[in-house]
Amino acid sequence: MSEKRQDRLNKNNKKKRKRLLTLILLPILVIGLGGAAYATFLFNKAESVMNKSYKPIERESKRVFKNVPVENTSILFIGVDDSKKRKEGNPRSDALMVATFNKKDKSIKLLSIPRDSYVHIPEKNIYTKITHAHAYGGVKLTLDTVEELLDMPINYYVKMNFNAFMDIIDALGGIDVNVPYTFTEQDSQDRKGAITLEKGMQHLDGEQALALARTRHYDSDIYRGKRQQEIMKAILSQATSVKSVANYSKVIEAIGRNMETDLTFDQMLSFLNYIQAGGLDTESLNLKGSDSRINGIYYYQLDQASLDETKLILKNHLLGKTSTTSSGTSAISQ
Repeated sequence: MSEKRQDRLNKNNKKKRKRLLTLILLPILVIGLGGAAYATFLFNKAESVMNKSYKPIERESKRVFKNVPVENTSILFIGVDDSKKRKEGNPRSDALMVATFNKKDKSIKLLSIPRDSYVHIPEKNIYTKITHAHAYGGVKLTLDTVEELLDMPINYYVKMNFNAFMDIIDALGGIDVNVPYTFTEQDSQDRKGAITLEKGMQHLDGEQALALARTRHYDSDIYRGKRQQEIMKAILSQATSVKSVANYSKVIEAIGRNMETDLTFDQMLSFLNYIQAGGLDTESLNLKGSDSRINGIYYYQLDQASLDETKLILKNHLLGKTSTTSSGTSAISQ
């Protein structure tokens, strides 16, 4: 074979290899650039939306734990019904959940507080249902009430109405939750019998999940709190899955329309990194109690021993200590 012919073949082979590399690498490059662009778009959108949701509250916590690691903190999640049917003024809180974070242990404690819990409302100096705290004094009085009840500092709050609850779940494409029993419930527009769910593991949309979270006619406030915790875990699980990435823009919009918080955007990013790191140990806590009536009005009377034990668990979780429950088991594993 002549040298000229060999040179032509080599040049042709090089061209073919270049075309082949281009065919292979170009789609990868486009996908990569597209992913980076989408990530930048989401970041900028989230920052803009969350900055609008930032609503700091002027207050000084009356409860302070000394020697708490800076990275350990507590958040109060407040769920309210801000529907158009509601009368003017602050609504009652329909769900209260305290979360404590221990970075060293990579653990989260979730405590649901029954809405009908009979507690002292500071400032008003009355005993009534904890749900009334938000109606009397909004987020500030709710924070003060929860701090007094649990004898611990609440560092931040996140308040969301039920529209956000539904919109976020719908934006994620639904969530998988175990429905404990078959029931029929009204929807978000208060239409009776609009939603029926069957017992067992179900894939729920926003309206269905809201019905599961709110129903109170088939068990107690304690079980209602447990259902809300399971729904919260399902949302976190779905939100961190790869298939949900394409829906993040809708999720961000849903949150921005319906959320108020005193967490800055940078702080929220820190929590997101904390959650996405994986290997988190999440424990659900509940307050034991009993049904009671005072002057003909129903209340959930908290069991003092259970309350004291829960307070110790949360305190030690924030302090990074190991506590022992009444059953003798370690409440926090180091």
